[in-house]
Amino acid sequence: MIYLDYQATTPLCPEARDAMLRWLDGPDGTGFGNPHSPHRMGRQAAAAIELARERVAALFPAGGRVIFTGGATEAINLAIRGTAHRGGSVSASAIEHAAVIDTVEDLGQAHYLNVASDGQCNTKQDLPDDCRLVCLMQVNNEIGVIQPTVDWHRKAKAAGALYLCDAVQAYGKMEVTGADMIAISAHKFHGPKGVGALWVRDGVDLHEVQTGGGQEFGLRSGTLSPALIAGMGAAAELAKERMEEDAAHVSELWHKARDILADWTLNGSAEARYLGNLNIRRDGLDVNRLMSECRDIMFSAGSACASGSGRTSHVLTAIGLGKKQAKSSIRLGFGRYTTMDEIEQAATAINGAAEAQL
Repeated sequence: MIYLDYQATTPLCPEARDAMLRWLDGPDGTGFGNPHSPHRMGRQAAAAIELARERVAALFPAGGRVIFTGGATEAINLAIRGTAHRGGSVSASAIEHAAVIDTVEDLGQAHYLNVASDGQCNTKQDLPDDCRLVCLMQVNNEIGVIQPTVDWHRKAKAAGALYLCDAVQAYGKMEVTGADMIAISAHKFHGPKGVGALWVRDGVDLHEVQTGGGQEFGLRSGTLSPALIAGMGAAAELAKERMEEDAAHVSELWHKARDILADWTLNGSAEARYLGNLNIRRDGLDVNRLMSECRDIMFSAGSACASGSGRTSHVLTAIGLGKKQAKSSIRLGFGRYTTMDEIEQAATAINGAAEAQL
């Protein structure tokens, strides 16, 4: 099988796996301690978490702290619900992840920001007078377009609002943008599933939304997993070390795929994008049939969260695609562990199967 669905999840790096094993039981059977216990096993587990916190924080801006969560969805909920005491509306781009859109809809505070046909959020539109929070992701998970986050952060600040950035698809791949709060998920940068983080700028008044023991600075209750967090920390450290190397490798894969799939239309900007995300379409293509015929190639017909739902992608709709165009689109995601041979084989097979249909 050839795996080309890196936006859905990434392979666990060996360094993360090794770091996790120590805190599942350890070579001497003492690695399973509760990090919130005062005895030696607990203190050792707590030390592992703090080391990981430093490694994760190294890829964030200065002047903030890392709060570990069960994933980016929880981090986003903490950011949006944890600032609800400010009152007012939440402005979110029309192409945000469901974790943002469904949360602001649930609160009844949604105001949507439109995007241009290239997938970028238009910075000339105004924010509501009562805006308390602006939500704009750094890299879109479906089409890979990089957003003008610096400009939107400035607009939010000028309006007296906070700025939340979903950096799930950016963290570990490029410099993370400045913001008031930033959400990430470990399994999107070769760490384990089930753990993420919310970075919170110093001075932001954030309230807890999940009560209990208050383990994470009184903001996120629940016993932390040393194994998951250690794996996340190891993945973050490796991503920092390999960022330039990974980017160069992804660029080579992108250009090879684009050459082979030259007759396909690119969805979203060709310039302002992360090159590990190739979202393309062929008018008249039956994507379900294509996926069946290329069953040994793991790729997506949209974001992983919406796959199989039958719904048209809200992202592709937001950039102006009709229902038929959106449903004739596929997403190829590749990265660190994808080889050139794999991208050539997969792109050639997909192109051939599509040509046979049309």
